[in-house]
Amino acid sequence: MTNGSNLVTIRDIDVSFWRIVLILVKWSIAAIPAMIILTLLIAIIGAIMSAVLGLFGLTGVPVQPTPQ
Repeated sequence: MTNGSNLVTIRDIDVSFWRIVLILVKWSIAAIPAMIILTLLIAIIGAIMSAVLGLFGLTGVPVQPTPQ
């Protein structure tokens, strides 16, 4: 053990079913604010991109020629 390597082997993890269910429920609840924040970030980035492209006239809407 003088070389500094400590090898560890895990043979068994004893976790009850309901404890795992509780962990997954907590993760699901924690994901809701994360999705709200992600949605807001995407909306803000989309609004900025739309404004920048709109300044250059690149709105994606074809311009109809005016009849003469």
